[in-house]
Amino acid sequence: MALMITDECINCDVCEPECPNDAIYQGEEIYEINPDLCTECVGHYDTSQCVEVCPVECIPLDPDHVESKEALQLKYERLTGKKASG
Repeated sequence: MALMITDECINCDVCEPECPNDAIYQGEEIYEINPDLCTECVGHYDTSQCVEVCPVECIPLDPDHVESKEALQLKYERLTGKKASG
């Protein structure tokens, strides 16, 4: 699944620079995540970096964008042009 940012977001700016795929951006009112770019950090890290740093825990899985770990891995490879290490 891709991740999403809920309306509990306080616009603290800590999640955006942590995203290795540049999937997080400032929306009209809160930060948002582009599901086409979000891999939940698969291929980059063991855990989703935005979730790790979010002080208000407002970044759950997006039920509208269900993806398996394998699908996220393929998206990572498509976005970066390389296979994950490990």
